[in-house]
Amino acid sequence: MAQTQPSDIGTVYVTPAHLARLEYDARRLAATPHRPHHSILAGRHASRLRGRGLNFEEIRAYVPGDDLRHLDWKASLRVGHALVRSYTEERDRPALFVVDQRISMFYGTRRAMKSVVAAEMAALGAWMAFQAGDRAGAVVFDDRRIDTVRPHRSRSRVLATLGMLARSNQALHADTPVRPHAGQLDAALRSALHLATHDYLVCVVSDFLGADEQTLKLTRELASHNDVIAVLVYDPSARAMPASGKIVVTEGELQVEIDFGRKTVREPLGAMFDTRLQQTVDLLRRCGVPLLVLDTEQPTVHQVARLLGHFAQRRA
Repeated sequence: MAQTQPSDIGTVYVTPAHLARLEYDARRLAATPHRPHHSILAGRHASRLRGRGLNFEEIRAYVPGDDLRHLDWKASLRVGHALVRSYTEERDRPALFVVDQRISMFYGTRRAMKSVVAAEMAALGAWMAFQAGDRAGAVVFDDRRIDTVRPHRSRSRVLATLGMLARSNQALHADTPVRPHAGQLDAALRSALHLATHDYLVCVVSDFLGADEQTLKLTRELASHNDVIAVLVYDPSARAMPASGKIVVTEGELQVEIDFGRKTVREPLGAMFDTRLQQTVDLLRRCGVPLLVLDTEQPTVHQVARLLGHFAQRRA
């Protein structure tokens, strides 16, 4: 496991304490039906994204014993007899977070590594689910293993999930002998299929390296009985290469120094990364699930708040 320095926490690595502190930020985040029309989640759910409540079902004739508070006076006056508004209670919705901690996620040219952003996103989601009274669990995967925490409605289970996330995150390091394993993403989705049987909220947080037609098939299978959200984590260098500077990129045994000051290096790399990112976005959109995009430059909590629409505690 990597030796973390205080300056590394929240940028290169996460710790259980760092992820636990996001509980406060999660309280400020809201996923209510009152989202702006441009919100990526707008129109996806009749009720709140997480938690329980009452959903309007129908207007029907009054039956003795009905709650008089549910009388629809305007509709009753129009038809000449008593009508009531009928509601059904929204059922518990467990949340499952599928979190990528492969070596491809150990990359970042701005504020933080992609692996850190993914862990923070999952922690925020787990705390939001817990605070709404729902069960939360996770599937955390790297290039060699897949760890799972079954959804449960308890603080100890959330903390266990955060501890598992931090351990996987801190196992990442530049000189790892582990080779990238693109097939692990599909393997993690299969694990999610075993856990998320019906009516789950499944949030897949990844850079989606290696995503292909099988990934699309598995995602659609998950979405057939659950609500699935894909969260694509990317580094801004995938869209626009820096005009100057050098970085060292490693894949375990092989290390390459990239000089962004050289146009012959910068432009081909920029075109290749941009094309790969666009192909990933196109594939995810074909899955037919909402797509959230997070970058490594801005604070994760601010990005999540903007994507969900607003903070619950808005300024007056």
